[in-house]
Amino acid sequence: MAERLEQQIHKEIYRQQAEQYERLVSREDHQRNILKAILAITPLMGRDVVELGAGTGRLTCMVAPLVNAIRAFDASEHMLAVAQRKLKTAGLTNWQLEVSDNRKIPVADSCADIALSGWSICYLVDWGGEDWQAEVSKALAEMERAIKPGGVIILLETLGTGFKTPTPPDHLKDYYAFLAGQGYSSTWIRTDYQFDSVEEGNELAGFFFGEEMKGKIEQEEKVTLPECTGLWWKRKR
Repeated sequence: MAERLEQQIHKEIYRQQAEQYERLVSREDHQRNILKAILAITPLMGRDVVELGAGTGRLTCMVAPLVNAIRAFDASEHMLAVAQRKLKTAGLTNWQLEVSDNRKIPVADSCADIALSGWSICYLVDWGGEDWQAEVSKALAEMERAIKPGGVIILLETLGTGFKTPTPPDHLKDYYAFLAGQGYSSTWIRTDYQFDSVEEGNELAGFFFGEEMKGKIEQEEKVTLPECTGLWWKRKR
């Protein structure tokens, strides 16, 4: 019941609360570990990238300054409007944003060097019901179709909010095991949230993760919420 309620809340957030969502995710990864972890998997300089589930452009804005071009897709036009504003503000021009389902993106075969998706494919598990493996497989197949031989697929997903070591959510454990069975390698990093105040942390964490997360806000020298993030990757033969 609690998981179904959270899924409905997240659907509503992606439909019409992009600004508040952006406030939250802009506080994540204050240690700047994500880009370093991606670069440890594959170079970005001069590469062509396709991104699925771009949301408000967290990864898009991170990699765009390094790559040749990026085409980013999301099912929510509302979220992409925020991404567009951020990319324009940054003065970047090597990008395209389009509304699309992760399971069928409008790109040619072998058009990119890298297929990237962060915190998005997991919703095919949450919303796919008993057929989640088939739905996830469709998205993974689209990512593989989009990249050239030798290209790489990179997925980022949560390994636990409010935890200092990997603690995968129960409803995603089978998904992560499925990725391993499909030949994906994996690692993990800390991507803690940092807030300006306990009040802000409680507001933003409660907004997306629920009331119980407020108790995990920590205040030492900084106001933080621990987060573990996993990266899974696979190279196309």
